Amino acid sequence: MYRTPYAVRFADVDNAGIFYYPRFFHAFHVAFERWWEEDVGRSYHLVLGEDRVGFPAVHIESDFRRPVKFGDPYDIVVGVVRIGNRSVVFRYEVRHRETDELHASAEVTTAVVDMDGFRPITPPDAVRAALERILVTGDE
Repeated sequence: MYRTPYAVRFADVDNAGIFYYPRFFHAFHVAFERWWEEDVGRSYHLVLGEDRVGFPAVHIESDFRRPVKFGDPYDIVVGVVRIGNRSVVFRYEVRHRETDELHASAEVTTAVVDMDGFRPITPPDAVRAALERILVTGDE
Protein backbone atom coordinates (compact mmCIF):
# COMPACT_ATOMS: atom_id res chain seq x y z
CA MET A 1 0.00 0.00 0.00
CA TYR A 2 1.08 3.58 -0.65
CA ARG A 3 1.31 6.03 2.27
CA THR A 4 1.47 9.83 2.07
CA PRO A 5 1.26 12.63 4.64
CA TYR A 6 -1.84 14.81 4.69
CA ALA A 7 -1.88 18.14 6.49
CA VAL A 8 -5.32 18.92 7.90
CA ARG A 9 -5.95 22.58 7.06
CA PHE A 10 -8.16 24.99 8.97
CA ALA A 11 -10.54 24.96 5.99
CA ASP A 12 -10.92 21.17 6.46
CA VAL A 13 -12.45 21.37 9.93
CA ASP A 14 -15.96 22.23 11.08
CA ASN A 15 -17.05 24.39 13.98
CA ALA A 16 -16.36 21.52 16.39
CA GLY A 17 -12.71 21.54 15.28
CA ILE A 18 -12.81 18.14 13.60
CA PHE A 19 -12.40 17.14 9.98
CA TYR A 20 -15.62 17.83 8.09
CA TYR A 21 -16.63 14.44 6.65
CA PRO A 22 -17.00 15.44 2.94
CA ARG A 23 -13.40 16.65 3.01
CA PHE A 24 -12.26 13.04 3.51
CA PHE A 25 -13.20 12.29 -0.09
CA HIS A 26 -11.14 15.23 -1.32
CA ALA A 27 -8.21 14.05 0.81
CA PHE A 28 -8.52 10.53 -0.62
CA HIS A 29 -8.34 11.88 -4.15
CA VAL A 30 -5.30 13.99 -3.27
CA ALA A 31 -3.60 10.80 -2.05
CA PHE A 32 -4.72 8.97 -5.22
CA GLU A 33 -3.09 11.66 -7.38
CA ARG A 34 0.10 11.61 -5.28
CA TRP A 35 0.29 7.84 -5.66
CA TRP A 36 0.34 8.18 -9.44
CA GLU A 37 2.99 10.89 -9.29
CA GLU A 38 5.26 9.60 -6.53
CA ASP A 39 4.91 5.82 -6.67
CA VAL A 40 4.01 5.10 -10.28
CA GLY A 41 6.05 7.98 -11.70
CA ARG A 42 3.31 9.28 -13.99
CA SER A 43 1.16 12.29 -13.20
CA TYR A 44 -2.56 11.51 -13.05
CA HIS A 45 -3.00 14.50 -15.33
CA LEU A 46 -1.06 12.57 -17.99
CA VAL A 47 -2.99 9.36 -17.32
CA LEU A 48 -6.19 11.30 -18.07
CA GLY A 49 -4.85 13.50 -20.85
CA GLU A 50 -2.38 11.32 -22.74
CA ASP A 51 -3.26 7.76 -21.78
CA ARG A 52 -6.98 8.68 -21.92
CA VAL A 53 -7.86 6.49 -18.92
CA GLY A 54 -10.06 7.74 -16.07
CA PHE A 55 -11.38 6.37 -12.78
CA PRO A 56 -14.74 7.97 -11.92
CA ALA A 57 -16.14 6.92 -8.55
CA VAL A 58 -19.35 4.91 -8.76
CA HIS A 59 -19.74 3.70 -5.15
CA ILE A 60 -18.27 4.69 -1.78
CA GLU A 61 -18.49 3.07 1.65
CA SER A 62 -16.78 4.74 4.59
CA ASP A 63 -16.31 4.46 8.33
CA PHE A 64 -15.31 7.22 10.73
CA ARG A 65 -13.78 5.84 13.92
CA ARG A 66 -11.95 8.70 15.66
CA PRO A 67 -11.98 12.46 15.20
CA VAL A 68 -9.35 13.87 12.84
CA LYS A 69 -8.18 17.16 14.31
CA PHE A 70 -6.60 20.29 12.91
CA GLY A 71 -2.86 20.34 13.65
CA ASP A 72 -2.41 16.61 14.30
CA PRO A 73 -0.15 14.62 11.91
CA TYR A 74 -1.95 12.15 9.63
CA ASP A 75 -1.12 9.89 6.73
CA ILE A 76 -3.44 8.61 4.06
CA VAL A 77 -2.85 5.04 2.97
CA VAL A 78 -3.98 3.95 -0.50
CA GLY A 79 -4.40 0.36 -1.62
CA VAL A 80 -6.29 -1.61 -4.23
CA VAL A 81 -8.69 -4.27 -2.97
CA ARG A 82 -9.85 -5.60 -6.34
CA ILE A 83 -9.02 -5.10 -10.00
CA GLY A 84 -11.98 -6.06 -12.16
CA ASN A 85 -12.50 -6.18 -15.90
CA ARG A 86 -13.94 -2.64 -15.94
CA SER A 87 -13.64 -1.43 -12.37
CA VAL A 88 -11.21 -1.03 -9.49
CA VAL A 89 -11.90 -0.94 -5.75
CA PHE A 90 -9.53 1.35 -3.86
CA ARG A 91 -9.09 1.30 -0.08
CA TYR A 92 -8.19 4.47 1.78
CA GLU A 93 -7.20 4.79 5.42
CA VAL A 94 -6.53 7.87 7.51
CA ARG A 95 -3.94 6.97 10.14
CA HIS A 96 -2.34 9.07 12.85
CA ARG A 97 1.28 9.39 11.84
CA GLU A 98 2.67 8.94 15.38
CA THR A 99 0.39 6.19 16.74
CA ASP A 100 -0.73 4.54 13.47
CA GLU A 101 -4.29 4.51 14.87
CA LEU A 102 -6.97 4.18 12.21
CA HIS A 103 -9.24 7.25 12.23
CA ALA A 104 -11.24 6.74 9.04
CA SER A 105 -11.42 4.40 6.09
CA ALA A 106 -13.26 4.05 2.82
CA GLU A 107 -13.59 1.73 -0.13
CA VAL A 108 -14.17 3.55 -3.37
CA THR A 109 -15.31 1.58 -6.39
CA THR A 110 -14.34 3.28 -9.62
CA ALA A 111 -15.16 2.47 -13.19
CA VAL A 112 -12.22 2.35 -15.60
CA VAL A 113 -13.17 4.47 -18.59
CA ASP A 114 -11.88 5.63 -21.93
CA MET A 115 -11.76 9.41 -21.61
CA ASP A 116 -12.67 9.93 -25.27
CA GLY A 117 -16.10 8.32 -25.03
CA PHE A 118 -16.40 7.84 -21.26
CA ARG A 119 -17.12 4.16 -21.89
CA PRO A 120 -15.99 1.37 -19.55
CA ILE A 121 -12.76 -0.35 -20.62
CA THR A 122 -10.48 -3.09 -19.38
CA PRO A 123 -7.51 -1.53 -17.55
CA PRO A 124 -4.62 -1.27 -20.03
CA ASP A 125 -1.58 -3.39 -19.16
CA ALA A 126 0.51 -0.45 -17.85
CA VAL A 127 -2.39 0.73 -15.67
CA ARG A 128 -3.04 -2.79 -14.37
CA ALA A 129 0.67 -3.14 -13.49
CA ALA A 130 0.53 0.14 -11.54
CA LEU A 131 -2.60 -0.98 -9.68
CA GLU A 132 -1.04 -4.34 -8.83
CA ARG A 133 1.82 -2.49 -7.07
CA ILE A 134 -0.56 -1.54 -4.26
CA LEU A 135 -2.84 -4.58 -4.35
CA VAL A 136 -3.87 -5.50 -0.81
CA THR A 137 -3.26 -9.13 0.03
CA GLY A 138 -4.72 -11.15 2.88
CA ASP A 139 -1.54 -10.47 4.90
CA GLU A 140 -2.21 -6.75 5.23
